[in-house]
Amino acid sequence: MPTLKLRRIICSWTIVVIFFATLSPLSGHAATREPVRAKNGMVASQHVLASQIGVDIMKKGGNAVDAAIAVGIALAVVYPEAGNIGGGGFMVIRKRDGSTHAIDYREMAPAAAHRDLYVDSEGNIIRGEGGSTVGYRASGVPGTLAGFDLAHKKYGSGTIAWKDLVEPARKLAEDGYVLSHRLSNLFIAYKDTLSKYPESNRIFLRDGDYFKEGDTLKQPELAQTLERVRDNGAAEFYTGKTAEMIAADMKANNGLITMADLKNYVAKERDPIRGRYRGHEIISMPPPSSGGIVMMQVLKMLEQHDIRAMQHNSAAKYHLYTEASRRAFADRAEYMADPDFADVPIANLMNETYVNARRATIDMKKATPSTAVKFGEFAAAKEGTETTHYTVVDADGTMVSNTYTINDLYGSRVTIKGTGILMNDEMDDFAARPGTPNLFGLVQGERNKVEGGKRPLSSMTPTIVLRKDGSVWFAVGARGGPRIISAVIQTVINVIDHEMNIQQAIDAPRIHHQWLPDEIMYEMYGMSPDTMNILTGMGHKFVARPGNIAQATGIMVAEDGTKLGAIDGRGDGEAVGY
Repeated sequence: MPTLKLRRIICSWTIVVIFFATLSPLSGHAATREPVRAKNGMVASQHVLASQIGVDIMKKGGNAVDAAIAVGIALAVVYPEAGNIGGGGFMVIRKRDGSTHAIDYREMAPAAAHRDLYVDSEGNIIRGEGGSTVGYRASGVPGTLAGFDLAHKKYGSGTIAWKDLVEPARKLAEDGYVLSHRLSNLFIAYKDTLSKYPESNRIFLRDGDYFKEGDTLKQPELAQTLERVRDNGAAEFYTGKTAEMIAADMKANNGLITMADLKNYVAKERDPIRGRYRGHEIISMPPPSSGGIVMMQVLKMLEQHDIRAMQHNSAAKYHLYTEASRRAFADRAEYMADPDFADVPIANLMNETYVNARRATIDMKKATPSTAVKFGEFAAAKEGTETTHYTVVDADGTMVSNTYTINDLYGSRVTIKGTGILMNDEMDDFAARPGTPNLFGLVQGERNKVEGGKRPLSSMTPTIVLRKDGSVWFAVGARGGPRIISAVIQTVINVIDHEMNIQQAIDAPRIHHQWLPDEIMYEMYGMSPDTMNILTGMGHKFVARPGNIAQATGIMVAEDGTKLGAIDGRGDGEAVGY
């Protein structure tokens, strides 16, 4: 059986071939791609059908929040590798009145979870079935519908009923939709693990009679689940027949999630991370997301340098960016976790004196080995943490940046019997054994250990950036594990420092460094041999990513109010506006 890494490489090559034709590797700018333009509202998501549903909601009088909810539920149908009602995520909202809000609907560990859940009697991490990446025991309690319900009740327009947000997705599940070449082949790429679970094997692999491009995928069980949720509200998922079916299937297969776990799930509002970069306010997600803090630390370390003069693909810029990322990710490993379970020193980590002290340790002429970079230490600072992303903006300027996930592609690979719900494998985002790398190679500390009722640390980084006058400028987010953070940071830099439009900024080549392992991940089309030779001479190590470093989506609002929607050339999707 191919390793997870090999399967991802195989799946990525088609994207690479297409992307070579659309990008100029010398400049990093898109050769012919332009953002989609619209006068009123815009949705940028990973599937055109979901984007269109969001636009239709806004045309009926809904705001961006209403549209975002409808898009998210629709993606559970048409983008099953990551779109979900069996996972969780984060939503950042910037209302037309200037108020900002962050909704945490991250999955929670079942009550029975404990620190050594994924460690055997000899202290080794359990791999495969029974571990944190595949199977019934890999899932946290889903939060998506609870989060959407909270957003609808508090920040929706008040003119669109809940049932009208769910019905378009229900109809898509019942009537079916035509599979693309990529999606039909992606099912096959994951057949070794999807086939182990009867419902997933039947729905996505047709019991071995594999789907082909142009075939129609119908999901009647998921349609019935969405019908119950449509008619009885999001609470049905947590206390009704759907909850009973989830709990029963979990119990029958040695899973952890119980009726009590589902009933006790709660989505939360948290204070957004707010920072500034070159005079622009940046709004992002706090812990249990690590993205907002890591992003602001990196940007603050870069702000003292003339990034524009360094040029986009230069060795000097890549060196500085790598060194800043190395330090920020070291802090991530030590300090960040669910703030309901651990004291996350947000103010300290974002304190300018502290960040400047971290920056001062960067040698501009040579790489610092990650073994020599530890987390920072500070005195108490006074108060002054696989996936898909979509962005929505309405005609009034309310903007939503939403990232949600089931973790790996197709999550735990488990589809709950009779429901059509594909479950997450989010428990792998905890530190199964602190200090040991997870699925994405991230090393995490004791603060992120497994505990019942706790939310795992995340890299999701839904972000909104304002102009210097305080008006909405652009929003961006991405999919791709810890690479999400790098994709978002580099998109922000591309717009602000390199003056790219949102499509150019998203399409431009990227790199990634996460402290450990000590290597720069780079996209094969985006790094010149000369640049690599210079960086190697400075002590950097490289690993090629034949596919991509995350996939981003974003929307920019031009000064005349025109909305510009951008979908990453590395993946699928379409921006739709009106």
